[in-house]
Amino acid sequence: MVMMEKATLWKTIFMLISLAAVAFSTAPPLPLNNQQEQMVNELINRTLGSHKSAFIVSIDSNMPFRSYAIETTKAKVHIQAYDGISAAKGFHYYLQHFLNKSVYWYNDRVEINDFEIVPNISISSKCESPFIYYQNVCAWGYSYVWWSWTTWIKHIDWMAMMGVSLTIAPIQEQLWHETYLELGLTEQEINEHMSGPAFLPWLRMGNIRGWAGPMPSTLRKLQMILQRKIIERQRAFGMKVAVPSFSGYVPIAMKRIFPNVSFIVADTWNRFPSPYCCSLFLNPFEPLFKSISQVFLRKVIRSYGSDGLYFADPFNEMQPQHSDANYLHETSKHIFYSMYSVDRRAIWLMQGWMFASDSIFWTNDKIKTFLTAVPKGRLLILDLQSEQFPQYEVTQSYYGQPFIWCMLHNFGGTLGMHGTADGVNEGIRKARTMVNSTMVGVGITPEGINQNYVMYALALERAWQRDDFNLTIWFNTYCNLRYGIVDSKLHGAWQLLRNSVYSYRGLEKIHGKYMIARRPSIRLKATIWYNISDIYNAGSRMLETNSSIPTNYYYEYRHDLVDVTRQFLQVLFEQMYMGLMKAYKTKNSLQFECFVITMQDILSDMEKILATHQNFLLGPWIEEAKKWSTNSNEKELYEFNARNQITLWGPTGEIVDYATKQWSGIVQDFFQPRWKLFLDNLRISLYENLPFNSTTFSYNVFQLIEYPFNYQKKIYPIDECGDTFRTSKDIFNKWFGYFGEENVVISPCPPRKQDCT
Repeated sequence: MVMMEKATLWKTIFMLISLAAVAFSTAPPLPLNNQQEQMVNELINRTLGSHKSAFIVSIDSNMPFRSYAIETTKAKVHIQAYDGISAAKGFHYYLQHFLNKSVYWYNDRVEINDFEIVPNISISSKCESPFIYYQNVCAWGYSYVWWSWTTWIKHIDWMAMMGVSLTIAPIQEQLWHETYLELGLTEQEINEHMSGPAFLPWLRMGNIRGWAGPMPSTLRKLQMILQRKIIERQRAFGMKVAVPSFSGYVPIAMKRIFPNVSFIVADTWNRFPSPYCCSLFLNPFEPLFKSISQVFLRKVIRSYGSDGLYFADPFNEMQPQHSDANYLHETSKHIFYSMYSVDRRAIWLMQGWMFASDSIFWTNDKIKTFLTAVPKGRLLILDLQSEQFPQYEVTQSYYGQPFIWCMLHNFGGTLGMHGTADGVNEGIRKARTMVNSTMVGVGITPEGINQNYVMYALALERAWQRDDFNLTIWFNTYCNLRYGIVDSKLHGAWQLLRNSVYSYRGLEKIHGKYMIARRPSIRLKATIWYNISDIYNAGSRMLETNSSIPTNYYYEYRHDLVDVTRQFLQVLFEQMYMGLMKAYKTKNSLQFECFVITMQDILSDMEKILATHQNFLLGPWIEEAKKWSTNSNEKELYEFNARNQITLWGPTGEIVDYATKQWSGIVQDFFQPRWKLFLDNLRISLYENLPFNSTTFSYNVFQLIEYPFNYQKKIYPIDECGDTFRTSKDIFNKWFGYFGEENVVISPCPPRKQDCT
């Protein structure tokens, strides 16, 4: 009975969003079978180049929902599928299991040597998740903000091959600019409200206003054009796209135009000062709310079309004004019905993050009141961090509203190896089979991408399958695909990683708080749940296989070697810091000086290894930002946005280091100078027997290093430099023996052991 109700629920949702595309004369038509076939054929061409002619793709909507079948002869690979997404997923399956290749976030083209069709194959597969969701509103700040259309083409190909069927389209600033002008705001008032491009996600959610802005009109228009192209391509594959709706946040200048309307002045967010925090909140049961919502939503539909899905996050890390049940009920109801008044098939897509981030305010009774104000099936919730803090468990499956199980995993796009492999593998099954479960899909919702790809590959593959994976086999298979060979040493390396960095089961929120990339302090704590020797041993095994890696797999191998070496140095630095603080507190100056030298040496080695791979450079981030400029003022503004987001995150470090990156360039010119200043100040404190003044240090490091870095114009390399293998090998040899099996330093400054090789 429960399974029947679940099936009915997701089928109802899918029917609503499918029909919504024809609800408006301005909406794009549903993609025809031949259009989807064309999209998949073009994808295969971009992926395999000259080998594309070996594949025949056909779309048949009479096949089981989200399914594909593959049959081969000596001459052709026939892929038949329910839709374009399923066909792309089937192609990727063939790519993995018969051509021994995979695709990643950064792939351009897969290199296949001596391509030969594997004959006499007849397989079929059906997706166990009605919806596979991808994206996080924050990723449009931390990862996609500077992307070009060329990059999006590749990324949408990747989305299709992963089976992604549901996503969002958050770019909306040009539409709001038009709406605000119609409401009577001036250009100056709008400019004072609009933030810079790197901070738009938080402007949209009402957290900030104006910071790092204003947003130039050229960028507003260019981004809207880009968003249209992205949506068009995603829909052509058969994906459903949720477009923005009105959640209630407006510029403070609205008080001038509507002096008799009751606006709520939101509390500060992350200590952001005026004039950068926060937007006004218009109560949804005010008549003006519905009027603004209708004007804006009609503009959205005219510009982007509609799949019947509209996303709004009214209380992202912002508490409602009142906590009584009636207020919460009416707020939720009016937000939904403002969508419904424009589109009778509307479904509200909402991130459930507000429930997880503020569990003190959002008690179960309040959550139930808020959710049940919307008709059942018309509110689709993204359970944003199911792998660690599943809210569906404490809300009785969101009190009957459908939800998507999501792996959040990453905050701020920070780099650091971590994950909950068992939690993902088992959690999806548990959520599906839970009594009265309303789960209708699986998603990945990282705040930033281009890190820990193995975790996202695991979650997306697991989303398609019914049963749990044998993770030993799965990691070995991932390793085979990644490097193009079957090698016991590489298997051993990845099993060490699987059982260490990818085995986190704690309750601490991992926010990328790695010491090496944080503002120095005498109160830092390490977040290590594994033996750091596992990282050293994994890296050593990877180094031993260097000569065996095929040439067309070497890019991925070098990437992972940099990442493991970076992780090794990161955790080694944390151990040295703890030794440093012990020496400082015991006033052991000899040990103290040894740790000072060692920590500075680790930072230098970190810069060296990161410089050897394209994916770990600061230069591309800044240069891609500047490419959007049309004049010198815009160029300066965009570079500031790029620098500020990954360092101070605000005018005076309101969220300092939250989105920091372990990249070549920022290590040399930001992390290293900060730590040198800290160590110099700590030395003075030790030798002069004075308390360490944390307040003075924070002021000085801001004035001397952090603030100036935000305004510098130094040009950083966009091309890698140095030999990854040799640099990594030298680093592992150099630091071999500086720690024991447990997570402690053997001695303050231990002698080096013999080289590991």
